[in-house]
Amino acid sequence: MTGPRHGGSGGRRSRYLDWKAIVGITISAVLLYVTFSRMDLGEVWQQLRGVNLPLFILATAIVTFVFWIRAWRWRAILEPVADVPFRERFAAVNIGFMGNNLLPARIGEFLRAYALSRLARVPVVGGLASLVVERVFDGIFVIGLLFLAMLSPQFPALAGVQEIAVPGTDQSFTIAGLAGSLAVLVGLIVAVLFALVFWPRRAVRVAEWAVSWMPASFRRPIVSALEAFLAGAGVLRNPRLMLGTAAWSAVLWFWNALGFWVGMLAFGLALPYPAAMFLASSIALAASLPSAPGFIGPWHLMATFVLADMWGANIATAGAFAVGFHMAGFVPVTLMGLYYAWRMGLSLDEAAASEEVVEDAVEQETGVDLDGGDDGRDDVA
Repeated sequence: MTGPRHGGSGGRRSRYLDWKAIVGITISAVLLYVTFSRMDLGEVWQQLRGVNLPLFILATAIVTFVFWIRAWRWRAILEPVADVPFRERFAAVNIGFMGNNLLPARIGEFLRAYALSRLARVPVVGGLASLVVERVFDGIFVIGLLFLAMLSPQFPALAGVQEIAVPGTDQSFTIAGLAGSLAVLVGLIVAVLFALVFWPRRAVRVAEWAVSWMPASFRRPIVSALEAFLAGAGVLRNPRLMLGTAAWSAVLWFWNALGFWVGMLAFGLALPYPAAMFLASSIALAASLPSAPGFIGPWHLMATFVLADMWGANIATAGAFAVGFHMAGFVPVTLMGLYYAWRMGLSLDEAAASEEVVEDAVEQETGVDLDGGDDGRDDVA
C-alpha cells in the first residue's frame, strides 16, 4: 500500500485536534476532576510510593501478555481473509493500541487495520472487519464476566438491593438494576450476531430501515459500512473458527482479570478474584466512552468507583491503584507499538492519517462516501 491520500491541503480533517478530540479531552478533564477532587492527593502519592514492587511488576507482565493472547486470537478471526503470521499480527496489535494511547479519537482502531495491510498485504476492509468481529466477542465476554462476578458469593452481599451513589452526581443505581440492563444488552448483541450470521442481506435492510429517519449524510455511512464489514465477517459463519475465537476470548478476559487481581494485591487491596473480574470488565465498558488518548478519565473514575464505592476500599488507595495500574497497562504496549512502528517506517503523520486511508478503502469497496456523499443508490445491494 502506498502512503495516505491527503485530499488537498491539510487533508480532509485536522488529524490531531478536530471536534472529536476536543470532546474527548473535555470529558477526560471533567472525569479526572470528579475522580480526584474527593481524595487527598498527598495520601494518594504515599500509597503509590508504598506499592509492593515485585507484585506490581508481575501484574504489569500479566496484563502486557494480554497482547500476545490478542494476536493468537486474531488468527482465527482473520482466517477467512488471509493467513497472517504471528509476528505481523502481534506487531499490528501493538501499533494499534499504541495509536489509541497517543492519538485522539480512537485512531488506533484504524491504524491497526492499516498497519496489518502494510505488514501482511491484508485488504484494509478485511482487516477492519476482523476488528469489528473482535469487538463483538470482547463485548459479549466483558458483560459475561460482569455477570459471573455478580453471581459470586463474595460479591458485596447487599449490593443487589442497596442504592449505590454515582460520584459527582445525584444519580444512583442498584446491582440488581444493573444486572437487568446488562441482560437486555447481551440479548440484543446475541440477536444482532445471529441475524448477521444467518440473514446478512436482511440484516442490512433492517439496519437501513432503523436509520431511515436520519439525514442521508448520517444514514448512508452506517449502512455502507455494515455492508463492508459483513464481507469480512466469515468467522461468524464457521463453527470451528467461532468456537476457537470464543475460547481465546475467555482465556484473554480471565487472564486480564488475573492481572488486575495481582495489581490490587500490589496496592494492598486484599479483595477476591471476582472483584478483579468486575473491575476489569467495568473499566473495559468505561473505555468505550469518548475520552482523551489512553482512556484517561473514564479509566480512573471507574477504577476508583468500583474499588471504593462498591467494594469499600480506602479512597486514596483506590486512587493510587487507578494511577499506577493505568500506567502499567499504558507504558509497555505504547513502547512496543512505537518500536514496531519504527521498524516498519511508520511516521506519526502517516499514523494520524490512517483513518482517512481506511475510509478511502471502504468507499472504494461500497461506492459510498463515508464523509456523507450519496452515490445515488436507492436500495442496498
